[in-house]
Parts: sequence; structure tokens; C-alpha cells
Amino acid sequence: MKNKVVSICQAIEENITPGMTLHIGLEAGASARELARTFWGKKTDFTLIMNMVGGHHALSLIHGQLVKKLIFATCADIFPRPYPNPVIQRAFKEKTIELENWSMLSLIQSLQAGALNLPYAVTRSIIGSSLAEENSHSFKVADDPFGTGEKIGLIKALNPDISIIHGWAADPQGNLIMAAPPRDAWGAKASRKGIIVTVEKLVSEDFIREHSLLVKIPGSLVNAVCVAPRGAHPQNLNAQSLPEFEGYGLDKEFLKTLRKASENAETLEQWVQEWVLEGGTHEEYLAKLELQTNSSPPNSLKDNPAIAIETNGIIKNREKQPPTPSEHAIIAGAREIRDLVLKNNYKTMFAGIGISGLAGWCAYYLLKEQDYHIDLIAGGIGYEPCPGDPLLISPANMATAKMISDSFDVHGVSAGGINSGCIGVLGAGQLDKKGNINSTIIRTSSKGDIYLAGAGGGNDIASVTREVVIVAVQRANRLVEKVSYITCPGTRVGTLVTNEGVYVKNGTDFVLKGYFSTPGSSFEKRINEIKETCGWALQTLPRMEILASPTPEELKLVRSFDPEKVFIK
Repeated sequence: MKNKVVSICQAIEENITPGMTLHIGLEAGASARELARTFWGKKTDFTLIMNMVGGHHALSLIHGQLVKKLIFATCADIFPRPYPNPVIQRAFKEKTIELENWSMLSLIQSLQAGALNLPYAVTRSIIGSSLAEENSHSFKVADDPFGTGEKIGLIKALNPDISIIHGWAADPQGNLIMAAPPRDAWGAKASRKGIIVTVEKLVSEDFIREHSLLVKIPGSLVNAVCVAPRGAHPQNLNAQSLPEFEGYGLDKEFLKTLRKASENAETLEQWVQEWVLEGGTHEEYLAKLELQTNSSPPNSLKDNPAIAIETNGIIKNREKQPPTPSEHAIIAGAREIRDLVLKNNYKTMFAGIGISGLAGWCAYYLLKEQDYHIDLIAGGIGYEPCPGDPLLISPANMATAKMISDSFDVHGVSAGGINSGCIGVLGAGQLDKKGNINSTIIRTSSKGDIYLAGAGGGNDIASVTREVVIVAVQRANRLVEKVSYITCPGTRVGTLVTNEGVYVKNGTDFVLKGYFSTPGSSFEKRINEIKETCGWALQTLPRMEILASPTPEELKLVRSFDPEKVFIK
């Protein structure tokens, strides 16, 4: 059998030419860096397909104007917290790139259709959003031909020319064991001209046969195999189910440096010169980083996580500090989620990133106190939130998951399947009185349009779960009369929780049903204060509930998840 082992440089030179459509996996950091070095300063006009773009060496390709079109789900930075990515924002403002945004599930569905050699995929995502209008060249809404009366979405198949992905191990023929979750497998399988694979380690054919259940890409689809230890850097690689390997986490300091450098084009150019163009081979790059092996993810702290983390000395006396606006929103959100779950007997919960995710995590433990179990969904299904790291798919959380899979199981079956029974919990860049969410483009007359993050998995959650709760800090420029871009339609959004109070739908619009009181404020003064931070004409229920302040126990719980105040400050 053909030995496909070559250097990354050789693999790129032999397989990639200008004008191609390239799919790059989230973990393929070493390959993206080598791709930039190979083609820097040339007119390449690549079309780039990536699920998530932020915090990745692929940003160098966009900064260097090697990419004419980006097809993606999320372009924001995720660490240290969700931020719009400056590289994407500049390219959007200067019109040096075309952005084609999809939801996580719909993007994977289009690639799956491409892999299966089908003309299109069927979806319930995207319908009713601005994404449907912008992507009309590849998305149509049709009547169900089997007469149910429902509308269905049709997504045109998507096929990259070449896919570049990173995994744990492959044999010389390219049979690949990927890290979990295997989010980029369908993009690889959809590639017309094959796959470039980088791996932590080259293994024997016997090793592959012994681990065949973990092989996600067959060697028949692979063009080249390249050995690149720590090739996912600065992203993490999960070694669950592979005791022969030791996983490693996000390089947080490196990501902070990249984020800081990205804030203007000049500093990013210097960073690219140092870490990409002058970085030498992958081995020289690793030597420069002086990376140290991270320990494997900690086990879940199944008892009281707040007490457990406090005994480790992380929280000290923070429970005595008054609650922040974010903590008010998180705790009120957790209570509302708990009550809705108990009322409707939901079985699963998809809680997003940021304070909405923390509200979902707190609700999980509030429900547990009442002997009610609900499966949390993110990159894994049935995970247990662990203290110490508020990142949605932290290694500690994923180590507790009962099932790890791709977007079909996560955003499709578990969130919106026939028997899912799922409640969704989301944040919002902007939200209007009908529950429509905008996390994509802020329209401004003075500074021009500003790009935010894209749809990510939010559109899928808003489109397919039984009902949606929004948790956000209230500001007049966040709660607006009407969003100018609908990332997530508000049809299934029934509850909005902020630091000011709780809103519910009265027909199609939000009305305030309860509020947090403040010392020395009358009812009239408090309602006027809330009106000032609400961008639509505030409506209230005839009988208003005064919400209880967060308890010390509730504050200890939420602060245990976010000891460095990434989200709660």
C-alpha cells in the first residue's frame, strides 16, 4: 500500500493551488500556519470553509488577504470570552473579504450532502432569519412534498477542493483517528480532491485495526499524512478514550497575545512576521513556544462545586461581595429555567456561551437539589458543569460527558429531535421586543456596519428546541425596538431574563412580569429606571413580582464556575 507520509510543506505544495476552496479544521493550526508561509504575498483568492475561525492561525490567511471568501458558522474569539474578532471586522469594513454565514448545523448539513454526492440537505435551521435571505443562492424554503403542511429548508451541497484536518494518529495510508468531538469529519469527507492529514503520531496498521471504532476518516480519502506533534496549537486536543496519548489544553496566554495583537493591523503584522512567516518549521515553532505538557482533565466534582473550589483557595472571601449585574441576570435566569424545566418536564438543556451558559449551569444544580436530572448539551451530551473554567466546552466539562459527538447529534438530534424535549438558553448581542436575536451585524449610520460573531449554534437552538430563554445584561442598545438583522428568529423565545427583571411574551411582544428592587427606590422610580435601559416601549403586567436578591449560596455557586470573573465582572 502507498506510503503517504510527507512534510506539511510538501503536502501543501503538491495539493493546493490558488483559487481553490479549502476546508480547514479547528485543530489544524500547524497546517494553516504553513499555508500562510507558502502563499504569503501571492494572489491566491482562496475560498475558506471553517466552522469556527477565531483564535486560530487561519486568521493570518485573512489578514494577508489570501482569502477572498469565508464560509463559516462563528468568526468570534471564544477565549478569554466571546468577542467580535478584529481581523474579521477589518476585512468586513474594508470589503477585502466576502462573508457567508451559516449556523453550525446547517453548515455541517451542507457538507454532509456534498460528501454523500447529493444535491442538497433538508433542515429546520435558518428558516425565518436574515441568513436565509443572504444565502438565497444556496438556501430555499419549500413545502413538505409529503403533505404535512410544514415548510422545510433546502441547503445546497457544499464541496471543498481540499480539506486540511488534524487528528491524534494515522497509519502511513492515512486512516485517521480524530479528537473528539469529530466536528470537521464531514468537511473532510466532502472534499473533491482529497484530504491533507496532520497527526500527533504515526502509528501502525495494527494500531488502527485495534482502534477501528475511533477511526473517522478512511485512508482511501487521504492524499498526504504529516506528523505534527502539538499540531492543534493554540487549540486543545482531547485524548478521551485514548490512554496511549496525553491531551493538551488551550494555550491561553498565546491566545491572549494573539487577541491583543489582532486589535490593529500593524501589531498583527508584526505578530504574523514573528510567529508565522519567520517561525521556521513546525519543530522550530514548538521549540520557540517551549510548550509544557498539560495534565489530563480533572474529574467532575460531583458534590457541592462551590465548596470544593473554595477549599482549593480560589474563591477566598468573594461571597461577601455584592452581586454584579451579570450575577443578577444569571441567578434570575437559573431560577426561571429551573421552573420551566419542572413545569414542562424537559429532558435536555442546550445552554450557550457566556452568562446564558452560567445560568444554565446554575439551573442544573438547582434542579439537582430537587432530585431532577437534566442532560446538558454542548460539545458533549450529558456533561456536568465543573468549577474553575467558564469555557463552554472546557476539558473538565467534556471529561464528564456521557456522549461526545458532532453537530448532527448535538444541534440536531439532542436539541431538536423527535424525542429531545430540549429547552434552549441563549445570550444576545441585540434583542427586539419579539425575541428576534442579532449576533451578526450592527447597523450604524455614523461608523458603518459592524460585524459581530455570526450565527454559531444559536440559530439552530432558536430554530429547533421546544422553547428558548434569553439571559443578558440589559442596556438600551441591546434591547432594541427592532433588530436590523435576524440571526435567530424569536418564534420560540418565551422568556427574557436580565439584571433588571424577568420578561415574558404577551402574545408576540415582551412584557415585564417581575423586577429587582433597589434600596430607597419607589415602584414608580424603579420602573422608570428600567425604562431607561429598554429600547422599546416598556409594558408591564398588572401585578408585578419583586424578585428576591441572589442568596449567598447562589453567589458561591456561580462564582465557583467563573473564579477569574471572565463573565460575571
